[in-house]
This record gives sequence, C-alpha cells and structure tokens, in this order.
Amino acid sequence: MPFKDSAGDFRSTTFEEPVDSTSAGPTRKTGTEIGEVGTARSGRRPRVLILVVAYNAETTIEPVLERIPKGLTHEVELEVLVLDDCSADATFARCARNANGGRAVPTTVLRNPTNRGYGGNQKVGMEYAVQRGFDFVVLLHGDGQYAPERLSEILAPLLSGQADAVIGSRMLTKGGARSGGMPYYKFLGNRILTRYQNLLLSTQLSEFHSGYRAYSVKALAGLPYKLNTDDFAFDTEILIQFFLSGRRVTEVAIPTYYGDEICYVNGLKYAKDVVITTTKSSLQRFGLFYDPKFDGDRAGGSSIYEPKLDFESPATVVLGGVRPGERVADLGCGTGALDELLRDRGCYVVGVDQWDQDPSRFDVFVRADLDKDPMPIVPGEFDTVLLLDVIEHLSAPEKFMASLREAIWAGEGCGPQVIASTGNIAFFPLRTALALGQFNYGQRGILDMTHCRLFTVKSFARLLRQSGFTISSVVGVSPPLPMVLGAGKLSRAGLRLLSVLAHRMPSLFAYQFVVTARAQPSLRSLLADAQREALRMHGAMSHAGSSAR
Repeated sequence: MPFKDSAGDFRSTTFEEPVDSTSAGPTRKTGTEIGEVGTARSGRRPRVLILVVAYNAETTIEPVLERIPKGLTHEVELEVLVLDDCSADATFARCARNANGGRAVPTTVLRNPTNRGYGGNQKVGMEYAVQRGFDFVVLLHGDGQYAPERLSEILAPLLSGQADAVIGSRMLTKGGARSGGMPYYKFLGNRILTRYQNLLLSTQLSEFHSGYRAYSVKALAGLPYKLNTDDFAFDTEILIQFFLSGRRVTEVAIPTYYGDEICYVNGLKYAKDVVITTTKSSLQRFGLFYDPKFDGDRAGGSSIYEPKLDFESPATVVLGGVRPGERVADLGCGTGALDELLRDRGCYVVGVDQWDQDPSRFDVFVRADLDKDPMPIVPGEFDTVLLLDVIEHLSAPEKFMASLREAIWAGEGCGPQVIASTGNIAFFPLRTALALGQFNYGQRGILDMTHCRLFTVKSFARLLRQSGFTISSVVGVSPPLPMVLGAGKLSRAGLRLLSVLAHRMPSLFAYQFVVTARAQPSLRSLLADAQREALRMHGAMSHAGSSAR
C-alpha cells in the first residue's frame, strides 16, 4: 500500500526471502526497524550531502547548483559536493570559481585526477559522505537531467525513517516518461530490463534505471559497494545489494526531462551488463554462483539454516520419518527450530551443536564440536539420530561416522535409524557450470564456504556403507525455488517438475538428498554377542549334564 505524507505519494518495496506460505515476493514495510529513524530524537538536524557527479558539464553544472532549493537548509544541515570526473572542459574551473560566492549552501568542488567512470565517481563521493559522518547522501547529475527542485520529496522517506534508499522514478506517473521526452527505445529498454530484474529479484520497482537516488549513509556503510563496477551498471548493483541485505527501497515520482545533454551511456553494453549482474546475483541466491559484492550483511540477521517446511526439504522428510514419541538426537541442531516441532509431536529431543542455542527448544542441549569432541551420545538412548547438513562441515566424516556407529549400537535389535542429508555436488546446474570452467564457493547452498567435503549421491552412500551402515532409502530433494522466486505460480510449477525429477533421478536433479540408514553391529558388539552366546551354551551344557546325573 502506498505511503503518503506532506512530501507527496511514494511507495516502498523490500526484497525478503519468503519464510512461510504467505510470503510471496517483496514485502512492503512501514516500520523503522532497519533504517534511520528521525534524527530529531538526537536533538540535531540530519546532515545531508548532495553529491553532484559531473563530467563535461560546463554548460549545465551552474544552473543545476542554482536550482537546489534554499529552503532545504531549514530542514537539514546541507552540503553540496561537486565531483568532477576529470572533465575535458571547464567544469571544474566554473564550479571552483563560484563554489561559495554568495551560495546559501556550503559547496565543495573536487576533481578526480583520472577518469573514474560513472560508478567510480560515485564511490569517491560516498567515501566522502562516510568519512565526514553525513546521515544521508543524494545523487544528483550535473547535466540537469534530474530536477533539483524535487530534493525535498526524495529526502522525505529517509528523514521520516521509512526507507534506507530512495529512487526518483520516472515511471510511476503513467505516460510521464514519454511526455518528458524519453526516447521510445530507451523507454522500451527501461521497461524490459526492469521487468526482468523484478522477476529475478522478486521485487516490484517501477524503474531500476533512474540516476536520481538518495541513500542512508548508515545503510551504505553495511554494503560492499566498493566492489561494484566503475561503469554505469553501478546503479543496478547497489540496488541489488540493498535488496539482498533486506533493506528498504522506496520510489518517489519525479518528472522526466531530456534536453540536448550528451549521453555517454552505451545502451547495448549497459543492457548486457544489467542482465548479467542481475542474473549472477540471482544465481548466487541459489548457491550456484559467488561474487563477494552480493555477500553483504543481511539486516535483521535472519538465519539461512532455518527449516523449510512449505515445500519438500530435508526437514519435511524428517518430520515424515520420525514417529511421535520417539527419542531423537539432533547432531548439529543449529537454532533448534525443527527440534521444537518434533517436541510438539511428543518426541524427546537432545540437541547437540558447537554454539550455544536456545535451550527451551530441546529437552536437553549439549554443546559439543562434532569435529573435535568425543561423541556426545551413548548406546541405546535414541530411536532416531539426525545429521542434517552436518557431514559436509566435518574435516574427517569417515572417522566421525565410524565413531557414531560405535556410539549408537546398543547390541540389541537393529539400533536407531540415522537420517542424514547433504548437498548434491553433481546437481545438473553445477555440472554445467563446471563444464564452463565455473566453480564458485558462496555464503550458502551446496558450495557453502564453510563446507569441508562435497558429495554426490553415490559417494555419500559409499561413505555410509564403508562406515558400517545399511541404507534403507535415498530421497532426492528439489532446489528451494520459493526462496529464490517467491511463492508465485512460476515457483510452484518449477518446484513440482523438479521434485519429480529429483525423486526419479536424484544423482542429476536432486539439489540435496536425504539418506535413511541403520548401523550394522560393530566388532565390539559382535564379540560381546559371541561371549554371551558362549556363556549361554556353557550354562545349557552344565544344566544338561546335571539332568543326566
């Protein structure tokens, strides 16, 4: 729903990974839990930097500066930074001569000794804002394409604490872009690229490609924007970083103006760069690609290891394979969200993890490092042992599984079932990427940076068999499409297809697989059985002898 205040209408959209069946696509927020809240609470006016990026703008830069509303100085502590990107004309000289001559707004003029590019120039200006402790930075172009008169509207969502970034959109007003002189080919390209980006990023922006922006400096400081391109695709990359980190992006309607300014953008190269960077960031969310620029801190700190229950996952397989009332040991339990569900079903649950977790989610919690500490469970105590996405984190999984076999075998019956899951390194997109020379570790997924070992279905099954386990079932699990595409029709249709393929051909189409196995008797238990049997036989022979006498 659009927000509205004295600055006019604007709308906000935030990318969030769905966590339940009602979370589809972007989430619109009106709260202030992530971004800046009104700085009036601190007893001072917020400090705002207007970053004017300029290149060969000697004929337009001064009118742009003159059009900055003087009334803004009553609302905020304002400063203008003109950053000349090594222009070949007199841009710097014209600004420098008149920097503070009678201007109501303090103005600093700097010049890059070499051309840094559109994105590189922004980085230098953002560094200025960070170093000098500004609260917000507004990007304004020196060619006059964007109206300085709209600065109040652009700043309003930031000042009210309702956004972390603001885009001045030329597409919010129907027909406004074309009536303002936007060439049809640019209008069409803008719409096509924006639609593609919304589809892949699960967002609902009306426009990704406006250069009229405003950012919270605090939010910027938490993003790896310094790794972004120095070219024109910088604007796309920084928006993706805002979305992937869970920060809020708001759009404000602005007028469109196209005059006789020189355009330095190579349209086809720009479109190609936008498509590539958007696709790469989407693949990274899928765990199939990695670029550190899309690996910033996520606002809110949500865990990527929470169980996925709205579609088939290792967690749903476990819930279907553990009977109510069983005794369960969850080795590498993480936050214990799954264990809480098992307890709701009457199970007795012991959680084991190397990090402290909320003990209320378990009947017993044991802190232990499975890679280093002695096995924390004893024979005969459990009906089911869980190893969900754990074995790939161990440096010596063969040794661990052998120790587990010794620990859980009670010498009676057939021992507890072991349910283990891991990622499938032979998943077909990874095979394709490897054929193309790509092998990229990332912050999540099959190629999680914390993984020590990687498995195919066959190599994982071999590990279990060689460690003394008998496998009763292997279930292929499809990729978590709703986490990437949201819970829409495309996601559901793809999930149904991939689920069928994952079950029928897990070695190729399973993103993860879940193996259920039972430990074979250990040599120690077999020796104990032989000793008991010998004692039994001796007793029977003695009894028979006594009866004969």
